[in-house]
Amino acid sequence: MRILFIVPYPIQGPSSRQRVWQYIPHLEAAGIQCTVRPFVCCSRFYKVLYKPRRYLEKASYFLVSTANRILDLLRALRHDLIFIQREAFPYGPPIFEKLLARLGKPIIYDFDDAIYLPQASKANKLFIFLKNSQKTKEIIRLSQQVIVGNDHLKEYAIRYSENVTMIPTAIDTDRYLISEPRSSDIVTLGWIGSHSTLPYLNLVETALRQLSKRYDILLRIVGGEYHLEGVQVDNRTWSLQDEVSHLQSFDIGLMPLLDNERARGKCGFKALQYMAVGVPCVCSPVGVNREIVQDGYNGYLAGNEDEWIEKFSILIESPDLRCKLGLRGRATVEERYSIKANLPKLLTVLKTAAQHPL
Repeated sequence: MRILFIVPYPIQGPSSRQRVWQYIPHLEAAGIQCTVRPFVCCSRFYKVLYKPRRYLEKASYFLVSTANRILDLLRALRHDLIFIQREAFPYGPPIFEKLLARLGKPIIYDFDDAIYLPQASKANKLFIFLKNSQKTKEIIRLSQQVIVGNDHLKEYAIRYSENVTMIPTAIDTDRYLISEPRSSDIVTLGWIGSHSTLPYLNLVETALRQLSKRYDILLRIVGGEYHLEGVQVDNRTWSLQDEVSHLQSFDIGLMPLLDNERARGKCGFKALQYMAVGVPCVCSPVGVNREIVQDGYNGYLAGNEDEWIEKFSILIESPDLRCKLGLRGRATVEERYSIKANLPKLLTVLKTAAQHPL
């Protein structure tokens, strides 16, 4: 079986990395020939993509990426299946998806976010009018099989296809290793993410200030620039090489979310990252977080300011409890959210698509 993977980002992009790139060695070990073609053509393009301005540089990369995507139509002829993650082209109608469908190759479509809602990054808001969130349902209709990252997304997808499979965003437990117990008078509260999710920290600002008055804590931010008066903050740049070691430096992970349609489409990846390295997390009880985190067993859920302060305080005061919940979180990831647990589901979808073309 030869599969062409059409993805938006290189391996640095978390969505493409977790939904496609990390599976490639396992698929190839199963005898599948894989070709991955990201639209963002190189790591240099990815680095400037969400930076403000720099439009000339972005435009030059964009033209190269567009030319490469056109060539992917020819590459598709040499493959048995086409796997599209999120979208083939970032703007306009699903032209590339329609052209790929006309080649007569079975299409598998995967998405792990509420991309059917209008959205655009602040750094590229000049081009928001070119975005077309409505094409998600059109791509679903073009596909023989659809994969989604949680049950909320599945409810959306089954409106347009009968062949929808839920495969959660998985963690490579051979890479995300459990952190060693650390002894320090300072308790590190950690958050990992990007510019797009950084505003969610505003939900816990008051709680963090109150905690800073009671305890000796450090707020470590990985992947964004954040400052909060009255709270000691350590901002660190995200990199694929240092990602796991940054996570292992946390004592407690946090994942605040607004309870809205966009947040309910998320797949709880932050929580899974924390849990995979044995770090207990405190999360908003929104969407799939309710399934991943069992309150008081493998982490905590906090729905208001008082609960954030209460749950953080419990963990700050008890290193033993942090260790116990962290180990349970790791076990949860291994059992339900690891590559090993979800690879068979992915292989089944691929084989089904290959056996039942249009």
